[in-house]
Amino acid sequence: MASSFYQVFLVISLWAPMYCVSPPSPPSKGAPSKGAPRPPSARSTPASQVAASNTDFAFRLYRRLVLKTPSENIFFSPMSVSASLAMLSLGARSATKSQLLQSLGFNLTRMPESAVQQGFQHLVHALGVPSEDLELRMGSVLFIKRELQLQTSFLDNAKRLYGSEVSPTDFSDSSTARKRINSYVEKETKGKVVDLIQDLEPQTAMVLVNYIFFDAKWEKPFNPTYTSKMYPFVVGKTTVKVPMMHQVEQFAFGVDPELNCSVLQMDYKGGSTALFVLPSPGKMQQLEQALSSRTLRKWSHLLKKRWIEVFIPKFSTSTSYDLETVLPKMGIRDAFDKNADFSGITKKGFLKVSKVSHRAVVDVSESGTKAAAATATKLTARSKDSSSHTVCFNRPFLLLIVGSAAQTTLFLGKVEDPTQFPAGKGLSRMTR
Repeated sequence: MASSFYQVFLVISLWAPMYCVSPPSPPSKGAPSKGAPRPPSARSTPASQVAASNTDFAFRLYRRLVLKTPSENIFFSPMSVSASLAMLSLGARSATKSQLLQSLGFNLTRMPESAVQQGFQHLVHALGVPSEDLELRMGSVLFIKRELQLQTSFLDNAKRLYGSEVSPTDFSDSSTARKRINSYVEKETKGKVVDLIQDLEPQTAMVLVNYIFFDAKWEKPFNPTYTSKMYPFVVGKTTVKVPMMHQVEQFAFGVDPELNCSVLQMDYKGGSTALFVLPSPGKMQQLEQALSSRTLRKWSHLLKKRWIEVFIPKFSTSTSYDLETVLPKMGIRDAFDKNADFSGITKKGFLKVSKVSHRAVVDVSESGTKAAAATATKLTARSKDSSSHTVCFNRPFLLLIVGSAAQTTLFLGKVEDPTQFPAGKGLSRMTR
């Protein structure tokens, strides 16, 4: 039975008002966003460039989510969000398209849209390659209004690049449409995600559902016998009791003096990796503000294998986000208002994005979890020959899960309080 289970859903709803006159298209905006990557090296590929941009997008989105809920657990899939927005950009035109791609970190004067889409195509298909040790797959489906005449080029590209399926749907019967979409989601998640969509407006014209399913086992699993049932975990001015996994093994480990944090890399069978990042007390905000794809490259190059005693909480969580309030602050504005131009999806009628819902589920246990990293600066790691070092994740920490395909960031999260998770229900809390 698989040990770690992650699944993420992004639902994008496009809304069509009753009138069918498209508003005038705004002028195209060509200025690159602040998050645009540096010029690619001669050896870089579209997939590696997309992966790097996806990681920087992940950290920008993470910082936005932290602003909304600074003291809560966070977990989401940047790969799911960015792939969905990139797929949506296939049908966007003028400023709507440029805002979508620039917000993802792409400078279209340095990396043409065709290369961006090629990079996503490679990553999406690489995630679906079967493996005996790792179940990792990504998929999407377009639930479209039956009467809506979609552009053939959009459907063909969505299928070719992202493997997207199309399902004609009667949104006038919103209750039946909602049940149909939720049934699809429940089936794809093997019953783990139920009632993803709570309501649908009759004006809904299209719902884009994207999911990632990840089920893997640790390369070096924990022994459940050594899991402490009531281990103290510091949360602000209180202490909670959590199940704490424990083992002594050889792992890639290092201390980053610049960011005041310890970094532990644990591998999964099948090639993916998990990074557990523990900031020094009071240094979480400093770490969060400094995170970038360059930070991961630094850790990847300088982490060293050594014997280490590890304590990590056993936990699970389910998170949900309504990103339609967050994405406009990241530069995606026109897609949500009267300036939206999705004429590449349909020539008849006006479409705009009404809702972007994202849900993630994760379970970290003795038998599984993963992540990886990359770049170069100063990071210190003790010699493998030195005595065993101890790292105890008994205060808030970050978790990244990185896929082997171009080292793309699949999942990103922060464990602020393990007792906020379903697995933490009923665990004790005491004031310090």
